[in-house]
Amino acid sequence: VQLQASGGGLVQAGGSLRLSCKASGHSFRSYSMGWFRQAPGKEREFVAYISVGGSTTSYADSVKGRFTISRDNTRYTAWLQMNSLKPEDAAVYYCAAQSSASRFQDRYAWGYWGQGTLVTVSS
Repeated sequence: VQLQASGGGLVQAGGSLRLSCKASGHSFRSYSMGWFRQAPGKEREFVAYISVGGSTTSYADSVKGRFTISRDNTRYTAWLQMNSLKPEDAAVYYCAAQSSASRFQDRYAWGYWGQGTLVTVSS
């Protein structure tokens, strides 16, 4: 599966952005989806996870209550709605896909990655 992330940009602290991840191919509904982020000089870290059918989600503690992951299998797309953004949320955001639901907080468990979209948050 090929993934195309978009929706990043510059936003003021407290603002919102919605990231999109468009997948190619009809196999999208077979993949768990996730979002990760990587700030300069830091490791890529888990942000959010959604199961193949969308019934199960999980979030990093740092974004819980502010970010929402969702998907529409008919549109081969996953989203990350980010509200109440903070300067520490600034990073390149990557969407990812895997054919199982194992170790979803571990970046090495994900086999497919989008190209990343930059989120900048001004204070």
